Amino acid sequence: MKFTTIIFLFSLILCVKSQNWFTDSARFIKEAGQGAGDMWRAYWDMREANYKNSDKYFHARGNYDAAQRGPGGAWAAKVISDGREFLQGGSSGRGVEDSRADQFANEWGRSGKDPNHFRPAGLDPKY
Repeated sequence: MKFTTIIFLFSLILCVKSQNWFTDSARFIKEAGQGAGDMWRAYWDMREANYKNSDKYFHARGNYDAAQRGPGGAWAAKVISDGREFLQGGSSGRGVEDSRADQFANEWGRSGKDPNHFRPAGLDPKY
């Protein structure tokens, strides 16, 4: 009887542990998806605004919004930002300094600092 009780309790503990893992994983995936959406929205806002010297603001804002979702959003922002900079690095002709400045703005936003630090004067307030 004791053996059966021990097996039952052990199985119950494993079930609860796996349930927490599943819940945490689902939350991370949801945050990552929402964070990717935040990055996409910042990109489209940047395209729509088409405002000179505003790209660092939109980099910071997209990363900030995504990171506010939680660890999954911060992860998505880092992957998207790093991937974008890697792909644009050699082929866009923008140069290493511009890429470093973009990454600085990305990290600024992801760390929870105010993206308005990069906001250019005159940018439409809807952004």
